[in-house]
Amino acid sequence: MKYIKTNWDIPYYNMALEEYLMTKMPIDDYVFFYIHQPSIIVGKHQNTLEEVNKEYVDDNSIYVSRRLSGGGAVYHDEGNLNFSFVMKAENKDINNFLKFTDPIIKALERIGVKSELSGRNDILIDGKKFSGNAQYARKHRLLHHGTLLFDSEMSNLSKALKVKDLKIQSKGVKSVRSRVTNIREYMNRDISILEFKDHLIDYLAEVYELDEYILTETDIDYVNKAVEKKFSTWEWNWGESPSFDIQKMDKFPCGIIDARLSVKDGHVVNCKIYGDFFVKKEIENLEALITGSLYRKDALMETLRDTDIEDYFHGLSLNEFAEFLCEQ
Repeated sequence: MKYIKTNWDIPYYNMALEEYLMTKMPIDDYVFFYIHQPSIIVGKHQNTLEEVNKEYVDDNSIYVSRRLSGGGAVYHDEGNLNFSFVMKAENKDINNFLKFTDPIIKALERIGVKSELSGRNDILIDGKKFSGNAQYARKHRLLHHGTLLFDSEMSNLSKALKVKDLKIQSKGVKSVRSRVTNIREYMNRDISILEFKDHLIDYLAEVYELDEYILTETDIDYVNKAVEKKFSTWEWNWGESPSFDIQKMDKFPCGIIDARLSVKDGHVVNCKIYGDFFVKKEIENLEALITGSLYRKDALMETLRDTDIEDYFHGLSLNEFAEFLCEQ
């Protein structure tokens, strides 16, 4: 197995590397570890709006990144060690989570931590989750990656993933929240997260006979381009969300505004606005303008830049209206 040493602490790069190993590199077995700046990683089939406390994320400069695999949303920070296996695979390997989590469990035993695989894809200590795992298969290759909560800031985790009570009807896969814990609390000796990573690499070297693979300039160039064109984009991280319907309702000086939006491929495909406000122009005109816009504040403001929003909502600015519709 080839071990790849990376230093990327922004999730887009490691997501891009996973795609590169799955689609461009010669079929082989690879493993790499990474530690991210505070980030939320959402599953491929999730509605990002349903998983993320967007106000908290924006205020705290937390990255939001969509991964290739399914499953639920997870929080990463500097106290969270993550691992990715990309391996040659047969059908029997798909959904065989034990094959990939067992080395982690046994490596933890060596430092006095007793853990177990629970259900399909979680590893628990004392009944509490510290590792979530997910997989993505493509053309005889399998990506298996997982989180290891080592010394993560739990209060930030809960705040970042605590979504406001929005009225959303979505076809996306929703996360199931679990009781979580940090590995460090159960260790028989105190080590840093980097020492913990080295311990895991040493154990995997015994199991798989690791050889280090150093990324070439060509490899890194692909990753950088994939980050720019895909993995860092709003279209991938937010716009790729499954179709959903959302209701936004609030009271303003002009009255109550009750907006119902249908969103598909990141665009508003239907818009209806109700309320007890008084208008100068037919509200259907505004609904028609909104329909077709990206469901994003800056895009909506650009769509409506030549529209006098006071023709519909007296005393409300365009910025306030766009924020009402799009901010969570």
